[in-house]
Amino acid sequence: MTRTEAGRAAVAPVRAAELLHGMLRIRRFEEKAAELYSLAKIRGFLHLYIGEEAVAVGAFRSLREEDRIVATYREHGHALARGLPMGALMAEMFGKASGCSGGRGGSMHFFDASRRFYGGYAIVGGGLPVAVGLALADAMQGNPVVTACFFGDGAVVEGEFHESMNLAALWKLPLLFLYENNLYAMGTAIERSQAQLDMELRARGYGVPATVADGMDVLAVEAAVREAAEAVRGGDGPHLVELKTYRFRAHSLADPDLYRSKEEVEQWRTTRDPIDLFVARQGIDAETVARLEADVGAELDEAIAFAEAGDWEPVEDLERNVTTT
Repeated sequence: MTRTEAGRAAVAPVRAAELLHGMLRIRRFEEKAAELYSLAKIRGFLHLYIGEEAVAVGAFRSLREEDRIVATYREHGHALARGLPMGALMAEMFGKASGCSGGRGGSMHFFDASRRFYGGYAIVGGGLPVAVGLALADAMQGNPVVTACFFGDGAVVEGEFHESMNLAALWKLPLLFLYENNLYAMGTAIERSQAQLDMELRARGYGVPATVADGMDVLAVEAAVREAAEAVRGGDGPHLVELKTYRFRAHSLADPDLYRSKEEVEQWRTTRDPIDLFVARQGIDAETVARLEADVGAELDEAIAFAEAGDWEPVEDLERNVTTT
């Protein structure tokens, strides 16, 4: 079965509802975050994951609880799909002490070691060396787990990407590179900044097997990531999966989004929305969608209430975990 066929195969209604619920949780969380940002409830930078929900939901369906996760600064969807509580994520963006990073990280620095979720990194490509270190530690200790590292198209032109690919291949580390290719590195189309766009070819230069999947199809993502993760878990060394996706919103809410046409974005929205595609392909009825929407709405209301009620970090604790010289 090809990945395209796998992505469009019918699944059991219960499983279909679970996948749709996962994508709806991310979509509505992000939409609400944008609203709260406009009300100054959330400050700093805010990078939304709207349009890329199938990547997170599909990938995490193929990873295990014991696997390690390293994300990017666009990590809200990753954190939700990993199982971090929505309230703790919302509180973190509010800057409250009850947030997943104690209110100190904000939108770009979600962290939860108990769920093996190791960030959230504001620096482009910054999570890649961390992932190499985690995978090296597990390899040295004989731990049969996979480290999955998400990164975007901007990271593949950074030195950390090449160094990390080289070391992972050289040491045959249990590392799964998950390349979220949304076509724009911040504000530049990849074809304007990268001479070689064939990621399978580039990975082959390091001796790393690579596959490509439709990142707008949750089942295609799940199938591709599962196959690669099991190969890594079996001692086959690092693998790379390119997930071709698209962000419907600007790079961040501070970005005027002038580098692409409104017509292009609208075309993706109307023809390639991962949620709409999944509902149509699986024939999910309106009643089921409404029920899932209501569940997500209730959870989101609770998360906002939790964040609103949270305490600020006491002033006397501001120097805690801070090293001075």
